[in-house]
Amino acid sequence: MSELYKKHRPTKFVGVVGQPEAVAVLENMVDDEKLPHSILFSGPSGTGKTTLARILKEELDCSSTDFQELNCADFRGIDMVREIRSRMSLAPVSGSCRIWLIDEAHQMTSQSQNAFLKILEDTPDHVFFFLCTTNPTKLIPTVRNRCTHIQLKNIPSKDLLKLLQVTVKREKEDVDTEVLEKIVEVSDGSARRCLVYLDQVLNLDDKDEMLNCLKDVTQEGVAIEIARGLMRGDRWEKIAGTLKTVEEEPESLRRMVLGYCTSVMLGGSSKEQKATAFNIMQAFRDHFYDSGKAGLVAACYEVLIAMKC
Repeated sequence: MSELYKKHRPTKFVGVVGQPEAVAVLENMVDDEKLPHSILFSGPSGTGKTTLARILKEELDCSSTDFQELNCADFRGIDMVREIRSRMSLAPVSGSCRIWLIDEAHQMTSQSQNAFLKILEDTPDHVFFFLCTTNPTKLIPTVRNRCTHIQLKNIPSKDLLKLLQVTVKREKEDVDTEVLEKIVEVSDGSARRCLVYLDQVLNLDDKDEMLNCLKDVTQEGVAIEIARGLMRGDRWEKIAGTLKTVEEEPESLRRMVLGYCTSVMLGGSSKEQKATAFNIMQAFRDHFYDSGKAGLVAACYEVLIAMKC
């Protein structure tokens, strides 16, 4: 049986959740027949970058034969670019165009990015390039500047909850609202994570089992719990209780806490929340590769001490 996130992946713009601005821009471009030949989709993981690119494939009447999806985690060197260059002048086998979807584009080597730049400058009329990345700053500026940039954001909780409710109904399942809300909480704005976590709990027998599964299901959940506890200024005993459960690599948790605080800093938070997020980012500035869990514990304590000064 197909995973829920694949089974319920939107195939039309109307099904995309939490990205109204991006969808509106793309719909207008398609309707006006003014879609750029190079588009850069950026945003957090699981927010719809590749989904939007695949929807554009259908909107442009591109056949599966003429649609090439490459993940730069596997293909990121100059050979990939040479292969594209050798084929992009060929007419579509069927349909109206040829499309290359370059996923994890930030993992392209510097040499391949510079070679790819020439392709973006001389793109034939029947060719489109869709680059997807969680980290656009790792692309050289000249590549970024030659693409129309569509920036996606973390999906609001209300939209994720609605997505879960619709999915549960389609699957003819019965899941308690408290469980759905917990899934939203640990998904950190990602539709894909929401559906992955829903998949994991559907086979469990009752609400308590589902909630216990979600409590420790991911290190993201632990990182979010730490970050939110620090933001609230929880008592040290409560923070320490969470830290005792940490079995993951502390450096990974540090990066996730920083990601959470970055969202607070750049979002519609209050001045007090942003000041607290800044203090956390300062305390978590140095890596934990050497200090490990001790460094994580010390950073958390440093934040709480600073908040009480």
